[in-house]
Amino acid sequence: MSEVFVIGHKNPDTDAICSAIGYAEFKRRTGLPEAVAARCGDTNDRIDFVLNTFGVLAPRFVADVSPKVRDVMQTHIFSVTPEATAAEALGLMDDHDIRILPVLGDDRKCRGLLSLFKLSKFLFPAAHKAMESRRVLSSLDNLAKTLGGKLLFAHEAKREEDLILMIGAMSLESFAERLDKYPREQLAVVVGDRWDIQNIAIREGVRVLIVTGGFKIESKTLDAAKKKNVSLISSPHDTATTASLCRASVVVRHMLNEKFLSLREDAPLSAVKASATASGYAAFPVVDEQGATVGILSKTDFLKNVQRRLILVDHNELSQAVQGADQVEILEIIDHHRIGTLTTHQPILFRNEPVGSTSTIVADCFLRHGVELPKAIAGLLLAGLVSDTLNLTSPTTTARDKEVLAKLETVSGVNAKKFTEKLFASGSLLTLKSAPQAIKTDCKEYKDGDGKFSVAQIEEVGFDQFWKRKDELLGALGEYQRGRSYLFSALLITDVTTQCSLLLAAGQDAFLNRIDYPKLEPGIFELRDVVSRKKQLLPYLTHCLQRMRTEA
Repeated sequence: MSEVFVIGHKNPDTDAICSAIGYAEFKRRTGLPEAVAARCGDTNDRIDFVLNTFGVLAPRFVADVSPKVRDVMQTHIFSVTPEATAAEALGLMDDHDIRILPVLGDDRKCRGLLSLFKLSKFLFPAAHKAMESRRVLSSLDNLAKTLGGKLLFAHEAKREEDLILMIGAMSLESFAERLDKYPREQLAVVVGDRWDIQNIAIREGVRVLIVTGGFKIESKTLDAAKKKNVSLISSPHDTATTASLCRASVVVRHMLNEKFLSLREDAPLSAVKASATASGYAAFPVVDEQGATVGILSKTDFLKNVQRRLILVDHNELSQAVQGADQVEILEIIDHHRIGTLTTHQPILFRNEPVGSTSTIVADCFLRHGVELPKAIAGLLLAGLVSDTLNLTSPTTTARDKEVLAKLETVSGVNAKKFTEKLFASGSLLTLKSAPQAIKTDCKEYKDGDGKFSVAQIEEVGFDQFWKRKDELLGALGEYQRGRSYLFSALLITDVTTQCSLLLAAGQDAFLNRIDYPKLEPGIFELRDVVSRKKQLLPYLTHCLQRMRTEA
């Protein structure tokens, strides 16, 4: 199924979640019904507060959008069990024009693959192996079932045995002479309405007598067979057809290929394509975590186009995007941040505006195009806007944000000022999260030259909780920076009531020494009137990084 994921950045904040939901709604209402709001990170207490307030479900969680085996595998599996007959397998192959069948046990685990080539070699042996064509490895039950005949009398009908096929199409004398060449207990005699041949076969105690042509079998013949313990099958086919079908009564476990390559359904196509296409196998069972077969993949399936596309909101850098974003088509980008280094294979709609939130841009899409804006969506976009602009107090706020917010208040029936107070009181990350979780909740990765760095932000009401946990936060930030080999990692803790922030930084002393804001403690700086990561902090940090490099 074709899907278009409208998705924000890793470690999504309120604006990323709300703009994803809002823009997916806008796209569905303007001709893209397959648009689905998605997220690639967990929600937090404030996001949950917003979603619950407006009665909207969280976007679908999608950790990785790279094409997977499950995206191109054939989910409708034609298969047989190990105890199915070759005739059943051939019938399935012929009906559905397939050349390879997986052989599955009751637990749906693959026991091997059955190929048309292997079946043909078994059923039609080469000329120098002509005697093999007379071998019938089967039970009497399977023999009768394959022939579509009736098992009139049987002794040990379910026992699999190695039978020798013998056609009673000769004189009585010749037939009697040939009987002496084979063990009677292995002979399967195929004959039409030749009563003389039938009688001698019974008298000599062959294993099974197969009477062809659907001819009526006299009661005295049946009685004689019972007395001699000779099994008796009535076949509706002529002698030639019956003889050819007998070989196909063998069960497929005797001819399957037990060596095969199975693939995990969640395996990236890029990781398995080379080894699979270079292998000698033509098809590959696809299994789930329990090893049960959930699909089948042929080499031609690797050529399929995966129908998964993306619309990125609230970011435009691959380092911040969902995993695998570089392997699928990106249709649009809707953002309000600096332009990064992302490249696309074809022209796309790229709407990047210097406003306070992506939710402002999404709301403007509804308003500008005259698309009906549902009350709940208006509420979400209002939440995203006031969250990113601190209710229009952030320096990133523009006249357009103010204009859009006023219209969202009218449509949603929500007072922005009162809602903002409830929003920031709804959950303190420093109270509810461990230090490693708190520093990553709203963290973005940036690339600068050959290096990378991260900047996170936490918005709190006051700094009381921070001072209680400053040591563990600094420790977690340092481990995070070292574990990813970042140039540095920064955490901005903003007091939304005073419009001031504290900056925690971990990295080389050569970088930390370039930060000229007041140092309160090692690694902790006071940033008065700084509340915006995007507009105030990020340019400053990149400037410090450049100074470090030029002054080194």
